Amino acid sequence: MDLTRSHAAVTPRGDRPLRVLIVRIGAMGDVLHAMPAVAALREQHPDWVIGWAIEPVWRELLEAESAVHDVAWRFSERDSRRPLIDRWSPVPTRDWKRRPFSLSTLRDIRWLRRELVRDHYDLCVDMQGSIRSAMVGRMAGAHMFAGAAEPREAPAAWFYHRKIRLSATHVVEQGCELLGAAVGESLRPAKVTLPVDPTAEQWCDALLDGAAERFALIAPTAGWGAKQWPVERYGAVAASLGRAGFRTLVNAPSFEHTVGRRVVEASDGAATLVPCSVGQMIALVRRVGVVIAGDTGPLHLAAALERPVVGLFGPTDPARNGPYGTQSRVLRHSSSRVDHSRRVEAEEGLMQITTEEVVEAALELLQSRTG
Repeated sequence: MDLTRSHAAVTPRGDRPLRVLIVRIGAMGDVLHAMPAVAALREQHPDWVIGWAIEPVWRELLEAESAVHDVAWRFSERDSRRPLIDRWSPVPTRDWKRRPFSLSTLRDIRWLRRELVRDHYDLCVDMQGSIRSAMVGRMAGAHMFAGAAEPREAPAAWFYHRKIRLSATHVVEQGCELLGAAVGESLRPAKVTLPVDPTAEQWCDALLDGAAERFALIAPTAGWGAKQWPVERYGAVAASLGRAGFRTLVNAPSFEHTVGRRVVEASDGAATLVPCSVGQMIALVRRVGVVIAGDTGPLHLAAALERPVVGLFGPTDPARNGPYGTQSRVLRHSSSRVDHSRRVEAEEGLMQITTEEVVEAALELLQSRTG
């Protein structure tokens, strides 16, 4: 059944606020792209119950780490530690992929289905458009299950009750189209409020020592090789920023991270490797003067937090995936073409972006904030 935004809104079961489940399992940037639509829905309906099915590694985008272990708080009202949603359900697909036929995976799936059904969702919206997200959404047993008419993986549409056609260019605006149509309303991207973790905030204050606007953050990795600008060039950017009086931090999951270490080695001592959790990254990005990255999670985190960014784009289109709603300088060579084929080598157009261009863009943003 093919329905559009004119379709009437789904109604709750009984005399209670509507209960909506968002399915956006990962990855980091994609979760962030879905959040302005959910924030808009939250603004219009503060009493509705909103749940989110997500890969556990990204759940700190929804709920602070310090809140997870606070049993008394878990089912209380929303606050700064969980500002957007009412609950989240873990979908550990990374683990399932590593052990697809194990008993533990089967138990996980059964547990997830029981939890989703128990929450009695009236509406489920697949904001990912993959076969796995569609399967998770169907598990919930919601009265209505909606998704894009042309999802990223075409078979996902077989699971939907409502198939919604999208016309917007940017994925953030597409999310508003999709979620708005699913609830029968018009949604515009809203400001995203991310969790505040007191422990992460203290860690970040100690790290930056009160000089946040004099820092840049480089996030050198990308989802696949074609989107990753050379590490030596990131190092050269850090060295140039150092000579201009700005320190550079390099995002990495650990001190052993090869790409991050190579950036630091190429920086002539100007860059510092900073391994951090998702919650710590949120605290860090709130404070730095500029984030320099390709089309990757930290870039979109900075956009969500309205921090300045320098975006380096190659095989992905910034008109669709670029930083949204923040001060930005997007660099993309005219020879770049959209290509999602997951090539290992950096795309040729991306390689045409020079360190001088990146430094100039970064300094323009940094100096506009520090005078």
